[in-house]
Amino acid sequence: MIQLFFWSTPNAYKVSILLEELAMPYEVVPVHIGKGEQFKPGFLEISPNNKVPAIVDEDGPGQEPIRIFESGAIMIYLAEKAGSDLFPAEPRRRSAVLQWLMFQMGGVGPMLGQAHHFRKYSPEPIPYAIDRYTREAHRLYGVIDRRLSQCEYLAGDRYSLADIATYPWLRPYKWQGQDLNEWPNISRWYSAVRARAAVQRGLAVLADKVDRSGKPPEGERWNNLFGQS
Repeated sequence: MIQLFFWSTPNAYKVSILLEELAMPYEVVPVHIGKGEQFKPGFLEISPNNKVPAIVDEDGPGQEPIRIFESGAIMIYLAEKAGSDLFPAEPRRRSAVLQWLMFQMGGVGPMLGQAHHFRKYSPEPIPYAIDRYTREAHRLYGVIDRRLSQCEYLAGDRYSLADIATYPWLRPYKWQGQDLNEWPNISRWYSAVRARAAVQRGLAVLADKVDRSGKPPEGERWNNLFGQS
């Protein structure tokens, strides 16, 4: 059984969606990041960077437990463990998946996250930061839209880890200052990915425990999310 250390972040949804796509049994271990549970010593032993997601696979290599942090590393591990075509063995297809997966981890996640933060969570408006990251988010949406004008999915004609990794980051597009009506190819892809049953199941994890009010965090909760090192 795989333990998934989870809270409702785009990176954590990447893993819950993948586990559902793989039909792999797992147990959710909530890590309430607003309450600072990510800083507890026990969790830091699993995730040294105090971020979700993380997993513990009790049936790891050699039938020994293994701990894994970083969402991309977790996704590759799980897909390889399952022998899934979501991370294909054929070298050219695998290379395409890796390129677009790394694009998500190195560009889409960090930049869209900053756009989201400065537009929604910054204690005071910082015009330069809002403009800088909103424009970079717009540029990245353009890269994705051009790619999706060439093929059905990010890594080619088949759904893959790259799509699973990218979709959760594009869900809050309005909070990133973007409009999907501007991006017809993203809109087509977005609807197709959202309609997948496994995606809906992955997004439903801990849905009853998450604050959906949209209100910016305050006080200790803000400090737990953004202030501690």
